Amino acid sequence: MHSALVRLQNVFGFFTTVASCIAILIAFSSFTSPQTPSASLKLRNVQVVKGRPHYYSSKKEEYAHIKFDLDTDLSSLFNWNTKQVFLYIKATYPPTSPSEPRTEAILWDAILAGPIQPPHHNHWDPHASTKSRRSKSPPKSPSTKPPGIFKLANQRPKYQITDPSGRIAAQANATLELAWNVQPWVGALTWSRDADFGVWKKLKGGRTKAFTFPALKEKGEGLGTAKGGEGNRGKPA
Repeated sequence: MHSALVRLQNVFGFFTTVASCIAILIAFSSFTSPQTPSASLKLRNVQVVKGRPHYYSSKKEEYAHIKFDLDTDLSSLFNWNTKQVFLYIKATYPPTSPSEPRTEAILWDAILAGPIQPPHHNHWDPHASTKSRRSKSPPKSPSTKPPGIFKLANQRPKYQITDPSGRIAAQANATLELAWNVQPWVGALTWSRDADFGVWKKLKGGRTKAFTFPALKEKGEGLGTAKGGEGNRGKPA
């Protein structure tokens, strides 16, 4: 009953119990850290063309190439329990059938490292040079600037926007929206919200005005293009 193996099992059981309790406290403590994210997202340019949006596409289809401006302050998403934040921008527009939900497609994403996360080549540093971002090797040292605060001007998309129907030209009432997924060291994943939750406030801004994808031009007429900006939002929805 008091053998070395039994004592070892008791010590291990006590250790796992204490570790589990501490992990639960850390996970719940994240909900006491206020979150007040804000962002300004503006449409710069939309082009609709017909072709193969990816090198592995088997057929030609209509796809949209979207440029945007982004100014964010997401520093409140980072606390002692934040490992990294998966940030993305999605385009949403009405479905072809009224009974279906709005169509969503991601056109840009990035992984923002937490304050104590070791450098990794998958992490995106908005304050690094363009050459450093394209490098596959991890940065020598993380940025000293607050994570989540950055500006992007006339940013190119990472992914082309396509529709399951193969047609996206002249699609009305479309918007760009900023969203994220917070990945903690301990606890559950949390996503961006449309409503306040305790000391966690919903995103202030982070959505463009409604716009319409330009019509596809006939061959020889050039690309279908709509531009956004103050006083020039393209064709309104």
